[in-house]
Amino acid sequence: MDNFNFHNPTKILFGKGKIADISKEIPKQSKVLVTFGGGSIKKNGVYDQVKDALSGYSWYSFGGIEPNPRYETLMKAVEKIREENFDYLLAVGGGSVIDGTKFIAAAVNYEGDDPWQIIKSRAKFSDALPFGSVLTLPATGSEMNAGAVVTHGATQEKLPFGNPQLYPKFSVLDPTVTATLPEKQAANGVVDAFVHVIEQYMNYDNGYRLQQYFAESILKTLIEKGPAYYKDPSDYESAANIMWCSTMALNGLIGAGVPQDWSTHMIGHELTAFHEIDHARTLAIVLPGTWKVMREQKKERLVQYAENVWDIRQGSEEEKIEQAVEKTEQFFHALGIKTRLSDYNVGNDTVGKIVERMSQRNWKLGESGLVTPDKVKLILEARA
Repeated sequence: MDNFNFHNPTKILFGKGKIADISKEIPKQSKVLVTFGGGSIKKNGVYDQVKDALSGYSWYSFGGIEPNPRYETLMKAVEKIREENFDYLLAVGGGSVIDGTKFIAAAVNYEGDDPWQIIKSRAKFSDALPFGSVLTLPATGSEMNAGAVVTHGATQEKLPFGNPQLYPKFSVLDPTVTATLPEKQAANGVVDAFVHVIEQYMNYDNGYRLQQYFAESILKTLIEKGPAYYKDPSDYESAANIMWCSTMALNGLIGAGVPQDWSTHMIGHELTAFHEIDHARTLAIVLPGTWKVMREQKKERLVQYAENVWDIRQGSEEEKIEQAVEKTEQFFHALGIKTRLSDYNVGNDTVGKIVERMSQRNWKLGESGLVTPDKVKLILEARA
């Protein structure tokens, strides 16, 4: 396997009632800005738990962070922090809220004229504000990594970025907070975690056995527990398994020393940027197309995936691959997720825009840089 450095400084507080322990993690003298999304935390009791945990602190809240966090909204929080000198952030929500909070933490001390360059050009910034998180929707793994994705509404761009300064200091993972999640959000979380694992697993072999088998165990757990969680996110056992799978899927462990793909994500981001399709649903659309177009390059791992994840032992290698792809798509369908561009009214004009944009950026995606714009066109056309 490749050389790697692995360091994950995020402290995890896992289990029922752990929101109360926030007060043990945030310095008492801190002036805290709590960030959140559309207000569901005020309906399901999470906000009240956070409020109780922050008793005795000087704190305020900033809501309205979108499911695909918008640069324009996040900059309003940056302005508020600069005006009122907050020195600690607490993200309470799903991956979008945590992602947005990471950008806020980075942008506050940015000295340039355009903080978007932190994302677009990887511009350097001064020390990020410290922050913690309370996870309410298991999906992205943002609660235990240093990456994020932010959307710029004016330019219709959705781009990833990351920096070692952007690990949460701590994250609370209480499976009971998922109890009132809508089915759509629960399903999105399972698929998001599933494809996170796939992007680090479905690649060429450089001898990383432990990471392969660890990845397969996460995939099998998602397949086993995902449908039950989708039907009833208040089931603690299912919720706990899904929450921990989502975190482990993208905290760096299974990707250490591993060639990684991420082409499905980058193509999916463009679908969200142009049509605001839920992130997980773009992944469910694109992934089977990626496997179809890049099948020869991924053949060895696809066969292993068929055998070890789906227990497909009979037939030729091609037949095993076909069955595994079909079962994967059926798994998405069982979670209520449609997997074709036509299901979301996306036509050839959007395909053309995405290919043109990727050509302009000279993007070569995938673990070997083989997913060129012409391949992206084939991938999307396969999902019409």
